[in-house]
Amino acid sequence: MGYAGGVPSGSGAADTPVPFGVNMLAAGGAGAITAVATNPFWVVKARLQIQDMGIVVGRHFKVPYRNTFNALRRIALEEGLRGLYCGLTPALLGTTHVLIQFPAYEAMKERLARDAGTRVSELNALQLSVASMAGKLAASTCTYPHEVVRSRMQIAGQTAGIAEHVRAILREDGPRGFYRGFFVNLVRTLPTAAITFTTYELIARHLQAPVEGSPAALPPGKAGEG
Repeated sequence: MGYAGGVPSGSGAADTPVPFGVNMLAAGGAGAITAVATNPFWVVKARLQIQDMGIVVGRHFKVPYRNTFNALRRIALEEGLRGLYCGLTPALLGTTHVLIQFPAYEAMKERLARDAGTRVSELNALQLSVASMAGKLAASTCTYPHEVVRSRMQIAGQTAGIAEHVRAILREDGPRGFYRGFFVNLVRTLPTAAITFTTYELIARHLQAPVEGSPAALPPGKAGEG
């Protein structure tokens, strides 16, 4: 099974794999569009989380944001489009996350199906959950540092200067600074991935299953008989 438009393809006519390059292109395109569309909300999220801490990454919040919409409005008025899209560059680099997660998920499903001696479309909920969490873990381990850099840039209101923040993290915390909050992130994202992907796969199977009595549900040679 592959992906159509960056999401699992479900259990269609056969377990014909979508080419790896198509998976990568679809996942990367979907990730880039999502990054651009949601970046302002990530900026707001990052700032709301730390606004009561005073000076953070060189930025001082003199008047706290009241809520999400107040933050969006103030950032747009006070900082313009650049403020809403600070941290976009590392966010776009973060599309490598889906480039790793989706192919890894597909590969894990195929491995589990092969080990179980079954088809990918016949994997049970537990096997699908394992595959989805494995894909998410692989992607998060490889790409989490971009989230740390992105958050620092969003808090500081910067649209450039990735190298500067990378050097600052290395100077202040060393390599482990790029993985601050990593475990907490996994506690949130692994169960989410398992629930999302498993639910999608099972619902897709149900919706694509032939309706009893329809030509598709009849044995070969019977479909054309009236």
